[in-house]
Amino acid sequence: MRRVLFSLAAVSMLAACASPTPYQAADGSRRGFEEQQIETNRFRLSFEGNSLTDRETVETYLLYRAAELTVEQGFDYFTVVTRATDEDTRVTASGFGSPYYSAFPVHYSYYHPRWGWHGWRDPFWDDTRYRETTRYEASAEIFLGRGTKPDDPSAFDARDVIANLSDDIVRPEPG
Repeated sequence: MRRVLFSLAAVSMLAACASPTPYQAADGSRRGFEEQQIETNRFRLSFEGNSLTDRETVETYLLYRAAELTVEQGFDYFTVVTRATDEDTRVTASGFGSPYYSAFPVHYSYYHPRWGWHGWRDPFWDDTRYRETTRYEASAEIFLGRGTKPDDPSAFDARDVIANLSDDIVRPEPG
């Protein structure tokens, strides 16, 4: 019974790792949104996704958090003062031929009929795989306001944003 429970826990942890970052507060090692109050009506926000979270989702979650924060603070609209999306792309090597694998350091020569003698390479174990991962982080500084939204393309009605984007928000699984 213990093995079954352990296996189920391991599978659920792997499944959690193999999904895009949900809309959540960033807590410690988890990715998600963070905010910092600068003045009474000015905030700095960011949303960081994992390598499975695409750029559009990261930017949508940031905009949704800005709207949600505006309503929580008792304001009606927000104006985006600055906005940026950073992309972090990394290439990692894995497999027996990767520079990170040194548990089987076999170095010998072998003969291939087509290419002749070869050394310092194992034709069976030198199997290096490269994987490219990209993570996005969107950040913005917003100004909160009350009353009618100004006629400015960088101003957003908070309640309209929440209503229009709520179907695209994926929250974490309860538990």
